Amino acid sequence: MDIPRQELEEVFKDYLEGEDLEIIKEWYNGYSWLGESVYNPFDVLLYLREKMLHPYWFETGTPTFLIKLLIEKKFYIPQLEDLCASDHLIGSFDVDFIEPENLLFQTGYLTIKSYKQMLKGIVYNLSYPNKEVKISLNDYLGRYLTNLSSEKERLTQKLEEILGNGEIIEFKEILQSLFSSIPYEWYKKNEISGYEGYYASVVYSFLAGAGFNIIAEDYTSEGRIDLTIQYKEKCYIIEFKVIEIERKNQRGALEQLEIKNYADKYKSRYNTIYLVGIEFIKEKKNIIDFLWKEIKN
Repeated sequence: MDIPRQELEEVFKDYLEGEDLEIIKEWYNGYSWLGESVYNPFDVLLYLREKMLHPYWFETGTPTFLIKLLIEKKFYIPQLEDLCASDHLIGSFDVDFIEPENLLFQTGYLTIKSYKQMLKGIVYNLSYPNKEVKISLNDYLGRYLTNLSSEKERLTQKLEEILGNGEIIEFKEILQSLFSSIPYEWYKKNEISGYEGYYASVVYSFLAGAGFNIIAEDYTSEGRIDLTIQYKEKCYIIEFKVIEIERKNQRGALEQLEIKNYADKYKSRYNTIYLVGIEFIKEKKNIIDFLWKEIKN
């Protein structure tokens, strides 16, 4: 049985003394079925015993089948931030016709954030329930998409320092290392690198799995930013492009960020904003161009 916040604070009052309730909420609350959001009791009980923020529930099962389905369907992983699903899609469970949205909802990796009554029925907005699921699922996805293990941990630890200090060149080197470390045999065994969403999905899962506050498909009045990273006092606005072959005299990713004035959305909140245009080339399966611009307010 899931636990509402009021009940949690009443029943476990003595155990929660001195604890940061907002952090506990951020990690273990958020499951919703058109009512009040609730906590995962398994997580809460283990947290109160261990006194450590840890993906307790996620570690009880490895979602291998789910991951393989997402790859098979060539699912755009950043879409997990804000996914639309019909009443029929999330309400049915047909083993002969399983869609990622359905399985993600049924297994608890996505939950209902809002809904809207339309002419054809209810449309739901799904997203991660909490930080535990977002970090853990994307960490697992990142490992599967890249076939990396210990190398990924090294890159993740280095990334915190780099983004905190605004070291853009080093950020480029981290991403290049991420893709360069993927064995060629991995591409031969999978077709995942053959669709454009793969490259953005790898970067998104790498960052989300590392715990960064990121926004995918970030809305502005001029369009949608591919990826926004908010870390400490800095904001990184990223545009991805995938090209078949090297070309010249075509509008690049950085130029698109500048033309659409994407930085305007964050100028009132951050003193330092970085526009980062990243271009990949399918043939080399790595970054072919990485241009950036620093904006000081």
